[in-house]
Amino acid sequence: MPSPDSTNPLARPAFLHFLTARVGASLAFQIVSVAVGWQVYALSGEALDLGLIGLAQFLPMAALTLIVGHVADRYDRRRIVALCMAVETLATLLLALAAFEGFGGKPLIYATLIAMSSARAFESPTLSTLIPAVVPRAWLPRATALSSSGGQIAQIAGPALGGLGYGLGPVWVYGLASLLYLASCVCIASLRIERAPPRKEPTTARTLLAGITFIFQRRLLLGTLSLDLFAVLLGGATALLPIFAKDILHAGPWALGALRAAPACGAALMSLTLARLSLGMQVGRLLFGALAVFGMATIVFGLSRSIPLSVAALAVLGAADAISVVVRSSLVQLNTPDHMLGRVSAVNTLFIGASNQLGEFESGLTAALFGAVPAVVIGGLGTLAVAGLWMWWFPELRKLRSLQG
Repeated sequence: MPSPDSTNPLARPAFLHFLTARVGASLAFQIVSVAVGWQVYALSGEALDLGLIGLAQFLPMAALTLIVGHVADRYDRRRIVALCMAVETLATLLLALAAFEGFGGKPLIYATLIAMSSARAFESPTLSTLIPAVVPRAWLPRATALSSSGGQIAQIAGPALGGLGYGLGPVWVYGLASLLYLASCVCIASLRIERAPPRKEPTTARTLLAGITFIFQRRLLLGTLSLDLFAVLLGGATALLPIFAKDILHAGPWALGALRAAPACGAALMSLTLARLSLGMQVGRLLFGALAVFGMATIVFGLSRSIPLSVAALAVLGAADAISVVVRSSLVQLNTPDHMLGRVSAVNTLFIGASNQLGEFESGLTAALFGAVPAVVIGGLGTLAVAGLWMWWFPELRKLRSLQG
């Protein structure tokens, strides 16, 4: 057991409490994502419908970003997260009931996803702002890596549980997810932190836009966030995994679970490595190198017809993405004052959502037009092109040596 005065965040009970809630909610989210993807594709067989799942998850986040950040900087962040997890608990229970009774179909699934995504729009950025409240700021890179690795471990177990559990029926999968959301809600609601509550500023147009203004005034933050946005938006293949599992690799839900878990396996190993080691003094080069690997791994996955090769390519892809996650999150937290952290984190979450959920819509639309394999290969090439352009447009990011900016 680590000593209380060690620099290991796991030695602090508050961080362990936070991490447990983070992993539980992430596990539930991944289970629901796999179940919904397979259920929707089984109902329609249309690639565009898979893309619409990403759009349903992204639009609430885009619409609520300015409000989310302001709320996170004015009110008790623990209560915000707990309330959001309660909403997600009820939503997954509704999906379970709908599957059991056989009503609703795709419209109900999309409507429920919009409700869950609205709650998640508040939950994700607010939850990330709790890390500086439970560990000293000097520990943030290590704590962020541990938090990321916890989320990635959930992304390993979640797809596996979702894919294998779907064989028992969607009722069981959604029921398990609702229990995990409930446990996370209770855990975060009982979290104790020794930090003064955020100061409340009057609600004005200036305060609502403060997070966006803050980022655009700092080229390092703007370059990092926009790089991740466009690189992952073009290179994301997650939405198309049901097509690859069923129609290209000719396997069942278990293969979908394996494919969904593979990026998380790679990311978890990389995050745990980063939690033990320093990023070094060439952060910028490491970031661009990781994005190049991300793009090449995406291309390999798109061309693969072998389940082991596909899983390996996705694992490499996830490991590369984990480097970007740790660099981006650490830069935001180390270069943002606490009273601004909610608004800046909300914009950061919007960028992440655009790259992931909007990227899923882009992948579904491209696959509907050109086919799944060309869509993934084109996306990988797009990621490589974005990395090259950003090295030229943001030379200070390429030369970055320290996370302190």
